[in-house]
Amino acid sequence: MLDTILIVIDVLTAIVLVFLILLHSGRGGGLSDMFGGGQLGGSMAGSTVVERNLDRLTIITAVIFAFTTLILALRLQP
Repeated sequence: MLDTILIVIDVLTAIVLVFLILLHSGRGGGLSDMFGGGQLGGSMAGSTVVERNLDRLTIITAVIFAFTTLILALRLQP
């Protein structure tokens, strides 16, 4: 039962992690350009806060994914 719950959490965090990584900026502006941060200049100063929070969410999701993967690897050994 616990293994099934861990597998579900692992798969969900993997999907969320892919989605969050795709939201990050590449060589362009990324998330800030999507909301017009590149054109408005000073009035959209909050876009850096959005990107910082996106970084935090990505790191938290990556830690949860790594933790559940490690636990599953240790539990499912023969």
